[in-house]
Amino acid sequence: MVSKVTKTTEETTNTRRKFLKGSIAAAGTAAVGFPMISNAASHSKPVVLKLQGAWGGGIFKEYAVDYVRRVNEMSGGSLKIDYLDVGAVVKTAEMQTAVSKGVIDGAHLVTAYWYSKNAAASLFGTGPCWGWTANQLLGWIAYGGGQQLYDELMNDILQLDIVGFFSGPMPAQPLGWFKKEISSVADMKGLKYRTVGLAANVMQEMGMSVVQLPGGEIQPAMERGLIDAAEFNNPTSDKDFGMQDVAKNYYLASFHQSQESFEIIFNKKKYESLSAEHKAILKYAAEAASADMSWKAQDRYSNDLVALEKEHGVKVHRTPNDIMLAQLDAWDKVLPKFMKDPYFAKVVESQKAWMKRVGAFELTNAPDYEGAYNHYFK
Repeated sequence: MVSKVTKTTEETTNTRRKFLKGSIAAAGTAAVGFPMISNAASHSKPVVLKLQGAWGGGIFKEYAVDYVRRVNEMSGGSLKIDYLDVGAVVKTAEMQTAVSKGVIDGAHLVTAYWYSKNAAASLFGTGPCWGWTANQLLGWIAYGGGQQLYDELMNDILQLDIVGFFSGPMPAQPLGWFKKEISSVADMKGLKYRTVGLAANVMQEMGMSVVQLPGGEIQPAMERGLIDAAEFNNPTSDKDFGMQDVAKNYYLASFHQSQESFEIIFNKKKYESLSAEHKAILKYAAEAASADMSWKAQDRYSNDLVALEKEHGVKVHRTPNDIMLAQLDAWDKVLPKFMKDPYFAKVVESQKAWMKRVGAFELTNAPDYEGAYNHYFK
């Protein structure tokens, strides 16, 4: 994966700044190609959709492009998506509105990015942990009524002209990067910490001072001492951001964002104008990309975690259990004020009903994987 570091500190810093400026933060376009099309398809002009991602580089852009490539290949050239980098047409905070108004045809993002419009958005990605994984979140969306509730939020409550799909189960996100080691909730109180969505409320309840920053601003803010700790998503993205250069303590396992997935949205009028075949391709390509992402993440995240430890001197810790239990208590204190909203409460009850049933099966059926792992590798 990663060769031993031979560059000087200055060279590494300059290279990373170029990466953050050119790949993560800068706007640009990257048209994703599609394979040679059949003679029959070549006689008609392909339908072209412009989809802007919230990502200009790194593995999240890879995931977005993986989806785009599947659409282009599955259509045989009759439907083509052009991927646009972050900020190419509108700012990330404006992407949802831009899709609804038809300024862009689609977007690849996460629901936490429009959490400020309706707190229930967080329930579709950065909500409470009912003991479930991101894959079980996607199961609820597909078979537990989640998609219908999402559609109600988008079309009836927010009055947006949008059709959306979910794709890509994200592993539980690390608690994050800390300049100093922590061993208890007391060690976290007063620290300036970056996170997003409802997780911000949870960490504030635990005594932290929370700021919500875009991904590309996390590392520079920590380098300048504006924040003391931060989380983004996973070892690969964190390594690309250069978090290992501003902190050496990396805490994995947390209930602040234990399940999330990507959201892929399209302008509803544009979507409904497509053929039934093209609509199906947009939907099923999201499912195919979702499966591939879950496999790619296993490979890339584990490899980059090893690199962070062996090549960059990062101390990888498992978050102390008392901190995670305190997070659950914090969720219990944060949720009641949001539950006053009937729609928010309806989504919560739907999720809990799904997980009470699914979780009972999973926990009863699952063998002791940790025991098996320790048997062979410890």
